[in-house]
Amino acid sequence: MSESLAQTPGVHDKLRGEYSETAGRPRGGDEQSHSKGNQDRSGHDDRDGVRDASSQHDDGKDDAAEESAKDGSEGSGRHDEQNGDGKDGNAKDRDAEDSNEHSDDNSGNKDGDGEEKKPRSRKPLYILGALVLLLIVAGGIWAFLTRNQVTTDDAYTDGNAITIAPKVSGYVVKLAVNDNTHVHKGDLLVVIDKRDYIAQVDQAKAALGLAQAQLQAAQVQLDIARVQYPAQYQQAKAQVKSAQANLTQAQAAYDRQHSVDVRATSQQNIDAANAQQQNASASVQQARAQLQTASLVPQQIRQAEASVAERQQQVEQARAQLEQAELNLSYCEIRAPSDGWITRRNVQYGSFLQAGTSLFSVVTPQVWVTANFKESQLTRMRPGDEVKVGVDAYPDLELHGHVDSIQLGSGSRFSAFPAENATGNFVKIVQRVPVKILIDSGMPTDHPLPYGLSVTPKVYLK
Repeated sequence: MSESLAQTPGVHDKLRGEYSETAGRPRGGDEQSHSKGNQDRSGHDDRDGVRDASSQHDDGKDDAAEESAKDGSEGSGRHDEQNGDGKDGNAKDRDAEDSNEHSDDNSGNKDGDGEEKKPRSRKPLYILGALVLLLIVAGGIWAFLTRNQVTTDDAYTDGNAITIAPKVSGYVVKLAVNDNTHVHKGDLLVVIDKRDYIAQVDQAKAALGLAQAQLQAAQVQLDIARVQYPAQYQQAKAQVKSAQANLTQAQAAYDRQHSVDVRATSQQNIDAANAQQQNASASVQQARAQLQTASLVPQQIRQAEASVAERQQQVEQARAQLEQAELNLSYCEIRAPSDGWITRRNVQYGSFLQAGTSLFSVVTPQVWVTANFKESQLTRMRPGDEVKVGVDAYPDLELHGHVDSIQLGSGSRFSAFPAENATGNFVKIVQRVPVKILIDSGMPTDHPLPYGLSVTPKVYLK
């Protein structure tokens, strides 16, 4: 570029004319700064001219180098008369030209603001592109490796928490447990005052004895009825025969009295015969009625048998009342239904308990995980799939298990207030379905795993 300018001296004359038009109009307040800047730029232009001359001398072009040096010295003089704006632009153009021809000397050049001008490096772009490519590759690898895995953080430990409540009322006379106490099946937990229930047992025993005595009396009456009623039937039959014989005799006397001549008998004999005949006839009718009554022997025996059965039922009722009284007495002692830990204790020594009032809960050692997966995650999930479970409370603990079952209904379907999607505006929400996960291994041996801890299960789909 310097070589071309040296060979065309007309360019300098043109620039000299343009600079002369604006040399006498410096901006107010900037004369000192312009003069100082012009001195710096003149020195900078002198150095540029010397470098151009030396480069041209090396190429064997001495004449062009001398003209370029003269033009450079004359341009620097003219630049002292021009404003700072025009000089800055020409200096930047020459710096750009020098930087293209002499890249090794650009580190020492400065612009009009005094800052070093360095070429922009593309190294950050390369680094950024490499990072983006690395992220894309890592994401693809992660998606490939986890294509058969589903996970959720909406999962918690669960188990059997048995609520203990008394079946009878009374005052607590013994409290054998405390908060978070480990108990075994059958251990005594609470004792309620037994005195009232002991009295009920004694009363039930007395009622049972009375019912048993009445049963024995009914059985005796049955035995008597089985002999008495047949005998009465036979006696009634005999009375009928006797009455018929008396009637036959009375009828014969009646006939004799009425068949003989009136003069051969008396009116008294006739009246006596009539009375005997009527009495005998009445006796026959009475005997027949008694025979008819006595003939109900089977019914009378069944009545005695029914009385015995009634007494037997009364005995059973009394025995049941005795058993209930004994059960109530046994309910005064509350024992652990299973191995576990006492939680949520709500009873104190000496307090009065009502039947059905919750005292505490027994948390059993068996623990499983209830995970609420999205409905879109259940497409390939089946019972038996392997599961790894991480526990938030114990980061170093990893549990291994399997899918036991999937609830036949979402959580919102069985909530206390299910959604009414048939009314109002409808907004589709992804439903969650509880999945029961049984733990096969990995349970800690030095401490139990509490219920309700947040866990993160990862199901490996088949």
